[in-house]
Amino acid sequence: QVQLVESGGGLVQAGGSLRLSCAASGRTFSSYGMGWFRQAPGKEREFVAYISWSGGSTYYADSVKGRFTISRDNAKNPVYLQMNSLKPEDTAVYYCAASTGWVGPRPSKYDYWGQGTQVTVSS
Repeated sequence: QVQLVESGGGLVQAGGSLRLSCAASGRTFSSYGMGWFRQAPGKEREFVAYISWSGGSTYYADSVKGRFTISRDNAKNPVYLQMNSLKPEDTAVYYCAASTGWVGPRPSKYDYWGQGTQVTVSS
């Protein structure tokens, strides 16, 4: 089992920045690839970004490329999502998730999930 806890969400004005963190406990965290997803009210959960277990490979949704950066430091545990140039359409609950490798953008392919952290971007 892997337990994931997100933090760092909040209210920010458009154009601002936030950094989300995902802390993990349980089984060997460093062997898992980690993804960030988001879900806005009335919408399906969507892929945001992914980082491989080594940190050597990253993937991003087109909607966040150039604005968001995913990173990890296995020695210190958290996985981060740095979000810059935020837009109102980025408003959502953000979730981190763990997988045994790059499984693509479908949420159903991820094994473990956190409870989410709310990000609200005002215009």
